[in-house]
Amino acid sequence: MAAASVRDVAARAGVSVGTVSNVLNHPQKVSAAVADRVHAAIEELGFIRNDAARRLRVGRSTTIGLVVLDVRNPFFTDLARGAEDAAASAGLSLTLGNSDESVEREATYLDLFEEQRVHGVLISPFGDIAERLQRLRARGIPAVLVDRPTSDARFSSVSVDDVSGGRIAVEHLLATGRRRIAFVGGPFGIRQVQDRLAGARQAAAERTDATLEVIEVGALSVIEGRAAGAALVAREPAERPDAVFAANDLIAMGVLQALMMQGAGVAVPDDIALIGYDDIDFASAAVVPLSSIRQPSRLIGRTAVEILLAEADAEAAGGPGADAEAAGGGAGARQVVFQPELVVRESTGGGR
Repeated sequence: MAAASVRDVAARAGVSVGTVSNVLNHPQKVSAAVADRVHAAIEELGFIRNDAARRLRVGRSTTIGLVVLDVRNPFFTDLARGAEDAAASAGLSLTLGNSDESVEREATYLDLFEEQRVHGVLISPFGDIAERLQRLRARGIPAVLVDRPTSDARFSSVSVDDVSGGRIAVEHLLATGRRRIAFVGGPFGIRQVQDRLAGARQAAAERTDATLEVIEVGALSVIEGRAAGAALVAREPAERPDAVFAANDLIAMGVLQALMMQGAGVAVPDDIALIGYDDIDFASAAVVPLSSIRQPSRLIGRTAVEILLAEADAEAAGGPGADAEAAGGGAGARQVVFQPELVVRESTGGGR
């Protein structure tokens, strides 16, 4: 049996096709009695709205696209939840894409969102995507960077001051008496990792008796952290750092697992203090509760959606973000930067 069409609904309800369209898209224009008849006809016929066709008519969908670096990271899960809540409040939905720190996968999702004519795009970029985002804007699709600042005045961004966060982490380790500090993070092509390391270096440089060793890993994951931790355990005790600053909590938890393995002979924090970044939920539940630098993950997602919707509305009204401005830059672009917060737990001596 063929699927019911709008014309079928109109015939069953005894109204015009335009009236059915108003019930679906502009219900305030239709009386309650007429709307009830149309909805009854929809239910009787099992009519399913063709949103793809509707997108072609109105030029934009009711979906926001979000691309993150690693959907397994609880930080991005929380960010997505904040974005989803804000989108739902505006009557929109959220489609999540995982680039998995791959330029190719990132490009594939951006192509998909462009084809779907999404309402807008939020992205935590891995590659250099400025010109790609400019192409989206030229097609009327605004984009906001999340969890990464930008110096490109054409685009808005919502991020955390990661340089300050890295500095705070190492200053805390120094305040506990640690002097031989190792930074474990990577890939260094990720802006957030670069900034956290820059802040760590700033703090370490202010103490002539402090050293900062840099240990690069291939991904921001527990597995990579465990491998780095195992390499530290394999060293002679005198050659180990007395503190580790991990670029995120997943790496920190992997390092902690390696240090706490039976036979490792390393006590946390007595031998090696450990601090992570993001303050994911698992940080406080680790076998040694993990000190961390907290980011307001849900607030980042929610704020990014609010900015995106404002830019979309401005474009629709012919203001900042409209075609002329999209071609040459975004006078309405905003850069929102939140400040990170130190959370002290047992892994650096807190609560002992």
